[in-house]
Amino acid sequence: PMLKLCGFAVSNYYNKVKIALLEKGIDFTEEYVATGARDEATLAASPLGKVPFIRLDDGRTLCESEVIVEYLEQAHPAPPLVPADAWGAAKVRELTTFIELHLELVARELYPQAFFGGTVSESNQARVRKLLEKNIVAFKRLARFLPYVAGAQFTSADCAAFVSLPLVAMASKAVCGVDLLAEGGVDWKPYIKLVGERPSAVKVSADRKAAQDAQIAA
Repeated sequence: PMLKLCGFAVSNYYNKVKIALLEKGIDFTEEYVATGARDEATLAASPLGKVPFIRLDDGRTLCESEVIVEYLEQAHPAPPLVPADAWGAAKVRELTTFIELHLELVARELYPQAFFGGTVSESNQARVRKLLEKNIVAFKRLARFLPYVAGAQFTSADCAAFVSLPLVAMASKAVCGVDLLAEGGVDWKPYIKLVGERPSAVKVSADRKAAQDAQIAA
């Protein structure tokens, strides 16, 4: 069935799924849905009103970016984005969980001040910084960067890393005055440049920039 990716091109989790779709060569269309939309069609597909979610042309829907990526992997196994062996596949999921739960979700508390003109209290800044510093040390133990985050092959963990690691770095630099990823010994810039040269990442980055420019113009 034809697949529709719902959300918006500035969202990192939307772009994670979009990279996976492009890498796999799956036909899809895109539908703009704002995060936090409360209309019935959105809530029926994504009960928290979060993006992204996907809609198949038979009406079935699925939300949560990692669940969507795992569905795509099973429904469209070639080309693979996770290793064929159970252990290798689990290690890729482990990395993705670390990136999203222990880095991005923590850094997200800084986004209001880093990107949206809001403020984050000094006590929250200090708490987030301490947690990020601890979690980055832990992430470094798992991440391979050989040259990809899980090893020699491009995997779904790279779909997550490419869209989220720069946000962690930029948000900490903007709010804490220091790029905590780099400070913690994660040399993320050459990695992002490498992944950024893949056609899927080129397309996603161009679409994101166009969406950001349109937001500014509005």
